[in-house]
Amino acid sequence: MRRYLLDSTPLAGFLHGRPQFVSRIAPLITRREVATSILVYAEVAEYLKGLPDYDRRREQLRTLLLSVYPYFLTYPILDRYADIRRALRAPHGPGLIGDIDTLIAATALERNLTVITTDTDFERVPDLDTMLLPRSS
Repeated sequence: MRRYLLDSTPLAGFLHGRPQFVSRIAPLITRREVATSILVYAEVAEYLKGLPDYDRRREQLRTLLLSVYPYFLTYPILDRYADIRRALRAPHGPGLIGDIDTLIAATALERNLTVITTDTDFERVPDLDTMLLPRSS
């Protein structure tokens, strides 16, 4: 059963074999407890395009997504996105976060998943469970 949603930095770090991400994420993949958002795929693909071995890295990413299911956007996720934006908007909320992060948060909330991230902005989203990982070990 999926319990976690990987954000971009942990997913990219896992692909690069960074120990602080591999040690946390590999067991979740083995237990099939982790998913991601198709938007995370887009963010990681953009990052990988700047690397000299892009084609190989893209194939690694696509292979990984056979085990880490990428959730696609749905109307309920988009409705949740609108709710989050309204809740974060000043003067009632702590301020908006980026649109892609808001959509990732909406996906996690709609699917009842904890976001694994290095980005503290996610902690501002009401009712969102996060697992904050350090960027470096």
